[in-house]
Amino acid sequence: MAIQSSNQKLLLAVAATAAVTVGLTALLVNIFERKQEARSTYFHVVEVTDDTDDPAVWGNNFPLQYDAYKKTVDQTRTRYGGSEALPHPPTKADPRAVVSQSRLEVDPRLKTMWAGYPFSVDFREERGHAYMLVDQRYTERVLNFPQPGTCLNCHASTYVYMKKLGGGDIFKGFDQMNRMTYAEATKGVKHPVGCIDCHDPKSMQLRVTRPAFLEGIRAYKASQGVANYDPNTMASAQEMRSYVCGQCHVEYYFKGPEKRLTFPWSKGLKAENMYDYYEEVGHKDWVHKDTGAPVLKAQHPEFETYNQGVHARSGVACADCHMPYKREGGVKISDHHVQSPLLNINRACQGCHHFSEDEMKHRAEQIQDRFHRARDVAMDALMDLIADTKKARDAGADDKQLAGAWAMQRKAQFFIDLVEAENSTGFHAPGEELRILTEAVDYCRKGQIALRDRKATLAMNSGKK
Repeated sequence: MAIQSSNQKLLLAVAATAAVTVGLTALLVNIFERKQEARSTYFHVVEVTDDTDDPAVWGNNFPLQYDAYKKTVDQTRTRYGGSEALPHPPTKADPRAVVSQSRLEVDPRLKTMWAGYPFSVDFREERGHAYMLVDQRYTERVLNFPQPGTCLNCHASTYVYMKKLGGGDIFKGFDQMNRMTYAEATKGVKHPVGCIDCHDPKSMQLRVTRPAFLEGIRAYKASQGVANYDPNTMASAQEMRSYVCGQCHVEYYFKGPEKRLTFPWSKGLKAENMYDYYEEVGHKDWVHKDTGAPVLKAQHPEFETYNQGVHARSGVACADCHMPYKREGGVKISDHHVQSPLLNINRACQGCHHFSEDEMKHRAEQIQDRFHRARDVAMDALMDLIADTKKARDAGADDKQLAGAWAMQRKAQFFIDLVEAENSTGFHAPGEELRILTEAVDYCRKGQIALRDRKATLAMNSGKK
């Protein structure tokens, strides 16, 4: 019996040793495989060059990034952003089967703010990058109004097209594309933003490919005392993780008859800086239909607004929140499923903020709730000013008599529109955006005072007679 017991113990020891050996071997193999994955950051399946603008071709070498990129077709709504997919009966003019919610239906005040401008006809919730080209091609702002090729700068993969137009010189191609009609220029592009717009095909390093950003950031840096700034040679890797986004997510205007895309940054990136620039060059986007004021249309100034916030001051880049790093096996990659951080709190926020997902969501939505309420107050004030100015105009007030109200409408409307078009609902720079709305309310009321003073002057002059 003792011998049998001893044999059993020996067998158990051998089995345990074998199990441990198998486990250690499996662990070592796994570690080895993960190290090999980490060394091989991409698969060299096809050759990509500086003329490869199809993301699907790049996807052969970067399947993990491309799979995430394709998810930008997702339509998931947060409390104040994103869009639910709405069915749309396809027509010859607009073949889309799905669209996003009309912002004009949600808030009709926007029609009044933009009266006489194409945005008062069609303006919808933004969708993911996958839709950026098709949604522009079939918006009524393009179908029913003449637009320049300049619009493609932020809605398509234009790098290869600009090179082709310019004979290898993207600045010459940029000039030529801007001068074309949209209907003509859009025939030369096939894809929404793609890999080549942000990555060098040889080194895979981030790069800026949009001439307007290269010129705009150089002008801004010059205002800060830095001459001849070139982000592609002078920016840090972390800065580039915001600059590539800032190629499109910015305020801009079409300069001159050549419709050259221009960023108003030579005085700085704050609301007042950009407004002062427009005042200096005498630019207006259109004349307001109801009031006659020469007004401005703000675009999508996420980059400028982000630069006024705590995340920018802390060295956090756009990509850190909207394209946070993730691990796929042994590989660490930036998530190319570009989306709201509120849909990806674990990776987008909790790497820095050690609170629960519910707490992080509550904090963000509290900021957005406060902004939304302030935005409503400012919009109501603007509606009051527009209504009073229209009434005065209809009563016979001339341009000189309306000049004070026009000046206040122009500035108030630009300030409100700037944070309205900025798609974080106040989150990118909470204090700054609330300040902008507060000042906009003040401008609206000063515009109404100017109209009241005009009436008082008319009454006084009438009494003298």
